[in-house]
Amino acid sequence: MTSPYGLKGKAAIVTGGSRGIGRAVAETLVRAGARVCLTARDPDAVRQAAEELGGVGLAGSVGDPAHLRELTELALRAFGRIDVVVNNAATNRPYGPLMDADPDQWREAFAINVEAPLRLVQYAWRAWMREHGGVVVNVCTEGAGHVGPNVGAYGTSKAALLHLTRQLAGELAPKVRVNSVSPGLVRTEMARFVWEHAEGAVAAGLPLGRIGEPEDIARAVAWLASDAAEWITGADLLVDGGTAVRAAYASGKSPGAYAVHDQLRSSAPRPQ
Repeated sequence: MTSPYGLKGKAAIVTGGSRGIGRAVAETLVRAGARVCLTARDPDAVRQAAEELGGVGLAGSVGDPAHLRELTELALRAFGRIDVVVNNAATNRPYGPLMDADPDQWREAFAINVEAPLRLVQYAWRAWMREHGGVVVNVCTEGAGHVGPNVGAYGTSKAALLHLTRQLAGELAPKVRVNSVSPGLVRTEMARFVWEHAEGAVAAGLPLGRIGEPEDIARAVAWLASDAAEWITGADLLVDGGTAVRAAYASGKSPGAYAVHDQLRSSAPRPQ
């Protein structure tokens, strides 16, 4: 069956590509005909993912500019082109009230969630996209549009990434399209502490009746990266199971407290 995404022969860089949303994105792009270059922090996981997907990988932290430069060079060396950049790697630290936030962790959050996407786009632009064009998709969050308990650093940095997406879309047009996908609660390791013990309650409060799967986000990313979205730039695609409209849905059900916020108040992410 022919893929609807129009990515055959194209090359993509996916950060945080060894598991969760990043891995699902890489798999979806490969099924659509693209070749992928992955990065994540765990060398064994990167190696395994690259082998299974028939791509290449480089372990390291996206917070390290030298790593991003090397990653760009690897993709260009392996594939001769860089058509798609998916900025998915992220951190949810520091977790807790902002008045207690450690300044070093705060800076790291912005280095990973905002600065790294900008740097990788800069490298890809200079290496290939300035002359040949391309697509950037940033993975933001549904939470960038509102506040929540204990996730102030994460939400603030992702709100900055959302603005960065729009700014880059204006600056890099018409050669490069830049969009974002904003997931709701998805079944990933990073979010396990939120959904693991409250999946039923969270799902019951959503109009579509379930939390998200990495593949839900991957399909949205692949669509934005594809020719099917060729007249879209500077947009944010909300993929959240109806989280943003849950208040209207809950009015006819059980209004109560928001289960996700309950979990954010009572739980904490595992050490990374």
